[in-house]
Amino acid sequence: MTSDKEIEHAVAVLRAGGLVAFPTETVYGLGADASNPDAVSKVFAAKGRPHDHPLIVHVADAARLADWARAVPEAARTLARRFWPGPLTVILKRAAGVGDLVTGGQDTIALRVPSHPVAQALLRQFGGGIAAPSANRFGRVSATTAAHVRSELGAEVDCILDGGAADVGIESTILDLSGAQPSLLRPGAITARQLEAALGRPLAPPDANSPRAPGTLARHYAPRTPLRVLEGGLMLELAASLARQGKRVAVLARSASRPLQADVRWIAAADDAKAYAHDLYANLRELDAAKCDMILVEAPPPAADWAAIGDRLARAAAGAAPAETT
Repeated sequence: MTSDKEIEHAVAVLRAGGLVAFPTETVYGLGADASNPDAVSKVFAAKGRPHDHPLIVHVADAARLADWARAVPEAARTLARRFWPGPLTVILKRAAGVGDLVTGGQDTIALRVPSHPVAQALLRQFGGGIAAPSANRFGRVSATTAAHVRSELGAEVDCILDGGAADVGIESTILDLSGAQPSLLRPGAITARQLEAALGRPLAPPDANSPRAPGTLARHYAPRTPLRVLEGGLMLELAASLARQGKRVAVLARSASRPLQADVRWIAAADDAKAYAHDLYANLRELDAAKCDMILVEAPPPAADWAAIGDRLARAAAGAAPAETT
């Protein structure tokens, strides 16, 4: 586990305007002092991230919301009491003085209180907000271990705190509370059903007036290898067809049985949504590293607890490079 001395060093790096990669319960974040525009600009440069794509500001507790939002509705307080610290991001109207880089030039700001003990220690000792997207190249598979961060960003990060593998494994749920109705912008481990139960009212779908939110582009979370998501039977048929053509195939299966072809790189994923999400990005990175011609992923069930996984896989398939399949 990360030592007090390592936390002190990370805080010094943040205060000097540097970048710190740190674990949260969802994925690893690439953090900078959210109040320092020069530091925040380094996040965009390191990731290759478009400047109109907003960041999430991580804070130590709900009491810090007023530092970043000009109005904190009762709905935000209700959700904070129920789900924070935890994998929920809320979008509120930004406070005066909050920089355009953090918000993507919008009048809203994304805020969250992470539960990982290393993130909590870092935030409490730092004392301010840490702007932190996932610690990987923009649009690529998120990092869920310190080793992922080192292999992808390397020397571009001034300090990497190792807190083990991320517990949840996929990014936080994002809920827009800046408008008249709460709206789910990105599914995550905290489901729409849980949010509706806590608020006592249904969520509205996002519309053209919804704020831009992190991780909601059609193409995102993508490996470099072309990726397709298919039902189990179709996945096996395509895997066999590609193998007969001499193509190297990587498969992330959930219930399908492994085919006889010896040249298929195969990972049998968990059949439980929580365990599947925990391993998802590590599995995609492992299959990507196999340098096959295609990654085939067995489609997740249409159940509510698999919604966030389905969202990430759909965006990963859209973001992966195209390839010939015949």
